[in-house]
Amino acid sequence: MLRITAVKLSLAYTISFTILAILVVVYMTGGAVHFLQEQIKTAVNEEVASLEKIHKETGLNGLVQAMELRASAPSANLYVIADPTGRIIAGNVLDIESNILETEGWTRHPFEYDGFQNVDHIQQAMARVFRLSNGMRILVGRDIGEPERFKSVVARALWLAMGTMAIASFLIWIFVGRNALKRLAMVSDSTKRIMAGDRSERLPVTGSNDEFDRLSINMNNMLDRIDLLDDGLRQVSDSIAHDLKTPLTRLRNKVDSALAGDPDLPTSKNALVEVISDSDQLIKTFNALLMIARVESGSQVAEMSSTNISQIMEDACELYEPVAEEDGFKITHDFEAGLIVDGSRELLSQAVTNLLDNALKYCVSDNDDKQGRSSKKTRNQPAIHMSIKKQGNKIIAIVEDNGPGIPADKRDEVKIRFARLDESRSKPGTGLGLSLVDAVAKLHGGALELGDAEPGLIAKLVLPVSKA
Repeated sequence: MLRITAVKLSLAYTISFTILAILVVVYMTGGAVHFLQEQIKTAVNEEVASLEKIHKETGLNGLVQAMELRASAPSANLYVIADPTGRIIAGNVLDIESNILETEGWTRHPFEYDGFQNVDHIQQAMARVFRLSNGMRILVGRDIGEPERFKSVVARALWLAMGTMAIASFLIWIFVGRNALKRLAMVSDSTKRIMAGDRSERLPVTGSNDEFDRLSINMNNMLDRIDLLDDGLRQVSDSIAHDLKTPLTRLRNKVDSALAGDPDLPTSKNALVEVISDSDQLIKTFNALLMIARVESGSQVAEMSSTNISQIMEDACELYEPVAEEDGFKITHDFEAGLIVDGSRELLSQAVTNLLDNALKYCVSDNDDKQGRSSKKTRNQPAIHMSIKKQGNKIIAIVEDNGPGIPADKRDEVKIRFARLDESRSKPGTGLGLSLVDAVAKLHGGALELGDAEPGLIAKLVLPVSKA
C-alpha cells in the first residue's frame, strides 16, 4: 500500500496536519492556562495586601473575623490560619499537603487539599503563605480546578478532532484516492494494449478537464503524431519500392546497353550522359526525402529567426521570371512589403520555389495538345500570379496558376510523399514538392491550403506573424 502515491500523499497530509494541529493546540492551551494562572496570582496578591491592611488596623481578631467572613462566601478563595506549629485553627480547609505552610511566599507547585465540600475529584490549589509577628501562619490560595478543567476540555476536543480527521482522511482516500487510482488503472490498461500492438488505442478522457484529462490529451496527441510518422515511414518505404524501382531498372538497362555495344560509338556516350542525368534525378529524390524527414523531425527549429517572407517572395519571382518568359508564361505579383515571420529562410525559400515549380509544370490550358507548348498561346496563355498579404495574425503567401488545377478530393492526397496525379509518370518530377511545402508549413506552425482558382490551382502558404 505504501507504494501507492495516493496512500503516501494521504499519510503525509494526515501526519503534517496532525503535527500542526497539536502545536497550535498546545500553544493556545499553554497560553490560556498561563493567563489564568497569572490572573489567580494577581487576585491572591490583592487579597493578601487587603488582609495585611486589615491586620494592621484591627489586629489579629479583626484579621480572623475578616477571613472567616470571606471563607464563607460562594466561590471563595482558600483561607487557612495556622498556629506556629502548622496546625490549622481556622479557615475553609480541613487538611492540606504537608510542608506547604513551612515556606513563605508562593508555593513551588500546585498542592492537594481537602475542603468542606465533598467532591469526586482531587482538589488542587496555588497559594501564598506569609507569617505574622506572633509566628502564626496565613495561607491565601485559589483552587486551580478551572484551568485544569479547561485543559481537560481542550484535550478531549483535541482527541475528538484527531479522530474526526482520521475518519475524514479515510473517507477522502476512499472517495478521492480510489477514483485517482481507478483513473491510473485505466491509463495503465490502455498503455498495455498499445504496447501489445493496438495502435488505435487511446488513453481515456472523461471530459472533466483535470490533470488526468490534460495528460491523456497530450499523450493521445503524441500517439497520433507517432502514428502519422509511422504511416509516413511505411508510405515512403512503399513509394521508394515502387517509384524508384522503374528508374533504377531503366538506369541498369542503359548501362547494360552501353557495355554491350562499341565503347567508341556515340550511342554509348549518349547512354552514359542519360545515366548521369537519371542518377542526378535519383539524388534529388533522396535529397528531397532527407529534407522532408529533417523538417518533420523538427531538426531545423534551431535555425529559425525573424525572416522577411516578402523579400523571399520577391526573390523567387525575380528568379523565375526569365524561365517563365522563355516558356511563354506570364508572372504577375502583388506583394505587401516588410512582412516578418519566425522561421528558416532556407526552408521558406525552398517551399516558395517548390510552389512555383509546381505551377510552371502544370500551368497549361485545358485544351493543350501533347505535341508541345506551341498551342498554349492559341487559347489561354499560361499565367502565374504571386501575392503575399497579412490577415489578422496570419501571413498568407499565394501562388496561383490558370492550369487544370487539382480536384477537391485529391488535394489532401497530393501532400503525401510520391503522390502524383499523373499516374503514367509522363511529366517530370518526384511527387515530393508539395509534401515538402506541407512539412515546412507545419514546422513553422502554419499550413498549406490548396483551392480552386477557377481555373487552375491556388496554393496558400499560411504562416503566423512573428512574435517580435
